[in-house]
Amino acid sequence: MTRLTVNPERRRALQLLGVTAFSWALASRYAHAQSAAVQGPEQLRIGYQKSAVNLVILKQQGVLEKRFPGTRISWLEFPAGPQLLEALSVGSLEFGLTGDSPPVFAQAAGKDLLYVGAEPPKPDSSALLVLKDSPLRTLADLKGRRIAVQKGSSAHYLLVKAVERAGLQWADIQPVYLAPADARAAFERKSVDAWAIWDPFYAATELAIQPRVLATGRDLASSNNSFYLAARPFVLAHPQVLRALFEELSRADRLAQEARKDAIKLIADFSGLDAGVVSLFIQRRPSSPVGLLSPATVADQQRVADAFLKLGLIPKPVNVADIVWRPAAAQLAAASARP
Repeated sequence: MTRLTVNPERRRALQLLGVTAFSWALASRYAHAQSAAVQGPEQLRIGYQKSAVNLVILKQQGVLEKRFPGTRISWLEFPAGPQLLEALSVGSLEFGLTGDSPPVFAQAAGKDLLYVGAEPPKPDSSALLVLKDSPLRTLADLKGRRIAVQKGSSAHYLLVKAVERAGLQWADIQPVYLAPADARAAFERKSVDAWAIWDPFYAATELAIQPRVLATGRDLASSNNSFYLAARPFVLAHPQVLRALFEELSRADRLAQEARKDAIKLIADFSGLDAGVVSLFIQRRPSSPVGLLSPATVADQQRVADAFLKLGLIPKPVNVADIVWRPAAAQLAAASARP
């Protein structure tokens, strides 16, 4: 058997290289730990819904409690976006996630909130449902019908798009404004003819009673963007916390994409939903890292606002760009204000 020999000088060089590589690895790990130590506020109250996959993963893993050890973090669950933004606007929250419509209604009502981040569109995650034995077969059949929807939710805009696609007027339908749990009960007992809803309520109903889908967001060219909003004082005082939040939310999204079984268990354990329901709604959800709002996303959101205004569903025009956080501009303004 031939032995591999290494001369002493080369051995020393290899040993030094190994020590250097190990030192760099330690230094890199330490640097990451140092960068993760962000000074947070005294308290951070986060509003979320069952559909907020990234936030739910962070909550279940206790990630933010480790990232901000000096901050008292509270998690408050809401049935839908309008209720969440109402809490945010009255100072009961600092940060939360909603669909596209709730911020439009909040801005039209004069609520002082800021769009601070966005996730990519989820057009397959909302649908207009009818029961299996319903006589409704096309969107035009919605005329004169009672349709359950959470007022001011992303499903509200989905219904607006459905009415538009059918060639109907808003006055041609009878919206019945109900929160998701009440809407499902009304839907199953046939007190309403159709239901506009989003995941995971959509997935849970789909697996439980096999309704028919009249249309999804994809069918109706409804982007169904998701937005992170925050209270203005919090944004101005803690921009570094928002950056750290977005880092962790994007890491949570990578878990949802790359370790699907683990993500499903975390979400099912939190929500009490069957793992099959969670699996179905996550399948419809694309990769959703968090970033600042792009001009295209702002334009999409402006179309949502304009559609509600046209139908008289909000009391005044809103310019979405007015409440979009632009960190570079905010830093410049802060710098110019210093003596």
